[in-house]
Amino acid sequence: MGDRFSVRSAEAVGIRPGRCSTPDLHRPFRGVRSLEKPETFEDFVRCYEPRLRPGQRFGGMTAARDWGLPVPTLWKPTEPLDIIVPSSHAAPKTAGVRGRRLREDRAKTRILKGRPVIDPVAALFTCAADLTVPEAIIIIDALLTTASNYPDLGPGRPLASLEEIAGRLQEWGRFPGSGKIRAALPHARELVESPKETETRLLLIENGLPEPVVQHEVWAYGQLLGRTDLAYPEWKIAIEYEGDGHRTDKKQWRTDIQRQRYLESEGWVVIRLTQADLEAKELLITSIRRAIAARRG
Repeated sequence: MGDRFSVRSAEAVGIRPGRCSTPDLHRPFRGVRSLEKPETFEDFVRCYEPRLRPGQRFGGMTAARDWGLPVPTLWKPTEPLDIIVPSSHAAPKTAGVRGRRLREDRAKTRILKGRPVIDPVAALFTCAADLTVPEAIIIIDALLTTASNYPDLGPGRPLASLEEIAGRLQEWGRFPGSGKIRAALPHARELVESPKETETRLLLIENGLPEPVVQHEVWAYGQLLGRTDLAYPEWKIAIEYEGDGHRTDKKQWRTDIQRQRYLESEGWVVIRLTQADLEAKELLITSIRRAIAARRG
């Protein structure tokens, strides 16, 4: 039976009905029992798996989280699971679940961590209503990336191409949040290596600065000196976002220092920033404006 099971399956193998009502079992969803109290997102999704019916799939924000897409909100136990059902079926109506009908040909079914989940593009579309345009851009950048070090993303990078997203958007037509996806697509970029890179790029553009180049390679004497998160190559200005991994990973920390030294030796200005700078954005924008003005002469 495992440590999570449906009451129906328990009765089918001969377990007496009263056993499923004992206080040592937790009841995360109607008709489901678990030996351990679910605490994490993964726990809740796995607890619901025994309740899935043929043709049902995880979708919406649940699928987006399962794929590791950079959604804007932290998961909470009160967040309902999004369950996608064929348009001819009744959507589930039970506590902790948000059911939605969707034509079966609109979304491909992928098996992720052993469970049926809609494909990443459909995951984006089915949670689009809850996103802002910048948040949609961040997710699309993640779908497009080929970077192996992009944090938390599911397997098979890139998860989608710009052409696929645009084509699927045309096929789907109008749906809740479709206008946000259309507005976001022209601003999406390939090669991005983290959500914070996208956030930084959008912040600069929003404040009237030129759009920086994503993952610009700097070469000298036939050698690659380094690849910058964001750059203004014409002014030799590099912008590097430093997440906690840059601080705690010894190898990464050493590489960052070495790259900065190489770039500065070739006349580059390297502006390193953290989450604190994104929160005090006025000071960051001012410092970058000054760097550009100094290089322009």
